[in-house]
Amino acid sequence: MRTGDLKKNLRWLESGLYLGGVVLLSVFFFIRAEAEQQREAGVKAFQASVDHSGASEPGGWVPDQQLWSGKRIRDYEESLKVAADPPLALMTIDRLGIQVPVYNGTDEFNLNRGAGRIKGTAWIDSPGNLGIAGHRDGFFRGLKDIEIGDHIELQTARGTVNYRVASVIIVDPEDVSVLAPTDETALTLVTCYPFYYVGHAPKRFIVKAEAGHFLATI
Repeated sequence: MRTGDLKKNLRWLESGLYLGGVVLLSVFFFIRAEAEQQREAGVKAFQASVDHSGASEPGGWVPDQQLWSGKRIRDYEESLKVAADPPLALMTIDRLGIQVPVYNGTDEFNLNRGAGRIKGTAWIDSPGNLGIAGHRDGFFRGLKDIEIGDHIELQTARGTVNYRVASVIIVDPEDVSVLAPTDETALTLVTCYPFYYVGHAPKRFIVKAEAGHFLATI
């Protein structure tokens, strides 16, 4: 092949790769935009239930979702096409850019559209150890940067519970002692670990937080 023909072919190849990259980026940002709209639907459902009970409406702050995996975004979008009960609460960790609706139960349907209360742990608004789980490549990705002393806010139909992070540990999946009942009001966040592990992650990332004060609105 002549040098001129080779250069021409390389230019065509370069143009094709560039065009393909533009198309892939367009698809990626479209999927993210659709997923964010679906996430907001869960937040609005919580707000509607809170407004109906007479509690104050939470702010319209929107979290940064750029750390989410493509699969998690697609699963989230699909899950919110199905009619379901509104969230029990809205959990916010401002410093990490996390705001997530909390549903009752940790089945895949709930975890695709938010976080889930771990059944068998304390009920929302009740004393005891409340366990909440979320996907490491979705809403809980930001937990990788959490620090002791960080503030966690849990807004429910009755008001707001404020927590401070007391410890961060990594355990085996079989270690359920982290969810043991407590007399005091506590929060335990659970997600898989390592955060960027390919396949089924072998460990669990645990955030333990203690309640500060309860701001009742009724």
